[in-house]
Amino acid sequence: MTRVASLYLPSWPTDRLRRPIGGSPDASAEAPAQDDARPLILVGRDGRKRVVIAADAAARRLGVHPGMAAAMAQALVAGLIVRDADPAADAQALDRLALWLLRRYAPVVATDPPDGLMIDITGATHLFGGETATLSNMIERLAAVGITARVAVAGSYGAAHALARFHAAPITAIDAGDHAPLLMLPVAALRLPAAMIDGLRRLGFDRVGELAATPRAPLALRFGSEVGRRLDQMFGHSSEPFALIEAPELIRVRQAFAEPIAAAETIARYIAKLVDLLCIVLEERGLGARKLDLLFYRVDNACQSVRVGTARPIRDRKRITRLLCDRIETVSPGFGIETMVLSAPLAEPLDYRAGNSNLVDTPVADISELIDVLANRVGDGSLYRLAPVASDVPERSVRRVAALASEGGSDWSGEWPRPSRLFSRPERIETLALLPDHPPAAFTWRGIRRRVRRADGPERVFGEWWKRDAETVAVRDYFQVEDDAGERFWLFRAGDGEDPDTGAQNWFIHGIFG
Repeated sequence: MTRVASLYLPSWPTDRLRRPIGGSPDASAEAPAQDDARPLILVGRDGRKRVVIAADAAARRLGVHPGMAAAMAQALVAGLIVRDADPAADAQALDRLALWLLRRYAPVVATDPPDGLMIDITGATHLFGGETATLSNMIERLAAVGITARVAVAGSYGAAHALARFHAAPITAIDAGDHAPLLMLPVAALRLPAAMIDGLRRLGFDRVGELAATPRAPLALRFGSEVGRRLDQMFGHSSEPFALIEAPELIRVRQAFAEPIAAAETIARYIAKLVDLLCIVLEERGLGARKLDLLFYRVDNACQSVRVGTARPIRDRKRITRLLCDRIETVSPGFGIETMVLSAPLAEPLDYRAGNSNLVDTPVADISELIDVLANRVGDGSLYRLAPVASDVPERSVRRVAALASEGGSDWSGEWPRPSRLFSRPERIETLALLPDHPPAAFTWRGIRRRVRRADGPERVFGEWWKRDAETVAVRDYFQVEDDAGERFWLFRAGDGEDPDTGAQNWFIHGIFG
């Protein structure tokens, strides 16, 4: 099932001027190049008249909109920043953003000037844990560098384009064939020329549903075939060609067929041949693949795609072939595939590790192949390990890292043991305890009352005053307790038991010992 996303940038290209020059959404957020938070507009010429080409969110909130006379906008908003529009630079920046999306999220990306991109996410969302997780990650990374974005996903680009621009939610998703949300959209969502939209409104057409219920012949007689074509594209009845973005340095191999192929066995055989060709190119350049895209161009001009990722750069033919062949079941060949293209959008230098120097050395287990198989099935975000962080506050002393991330050098060494299961958030409990230093004699957690038989503590943990003022005097007293059934818990009291400024003196359970 095809899933196409439309990424809409409502403040583009003004967001480009607010970003660090040359920055990337993968880079850490820095201070904007334009640190002045005043409203910003870009102006150009419409004949002899200077008009607003684009306006940022702050300017739009104050009533400025594209198409407005520049002089009127300056009169309306005091302190307005005015810059000349540079369409060539804006298009180049949009291309760079498309290349970033291509390398990170999906193998099929196209620009939709002046403020959008098309992304075919079919066969690629499993690497991020699903469709919603992929789109959320995309929006969050763009927001981190000051780019405002909305994204919609549907079975056709016409539907996704309309929802992204005329639906207020940051993320919108509808199933293929679900036309009900589309029928309520205004006719402007059909990407028709402005004069044609005005003509339709004068005839009383305000919604797409009203237009879809009207016979095509009278519409074609008055407006030509464009209205029917856009309706068919929105509802997925006709295909829509795109000029796909391609990285200039992309490593790519291609196989065209004299006769279309469709059988899974045939597809697998040619995957192996393409992998051999790709590995030869990678070896010549001393690289290993981190992401691999396999595109299937069908005879009906549709494109199916498969993306797989690896935990570290690899150039193992059997391993790459297996990862790609595991995804064949997600490909719909239709009436046949006439071309297959295999590329490596992300490749890195391949590091060689020395083998065992003698027969008595203990071999080092390589679990990267297992990690690759699991990550491409359950998502890379679902596969991780825990690493220590230098912090006395328990919930801050651990973080998730990639399964094969290098050791950071920190550990959890300390005088007091930590529970095998630490709750992400402490849970409130009811207790019976003597203040200030005694452990609870009994506590109630999740409706079950437990009598404490043994206890050890308190272990005092102080707040991190350099992070928040509220933690300057904050204190927690932790106790390890064991109930009558032999189960052991990690409890703490918020406060020192005497001074109310150190905490509310409430009790919580923070973990369970194995």
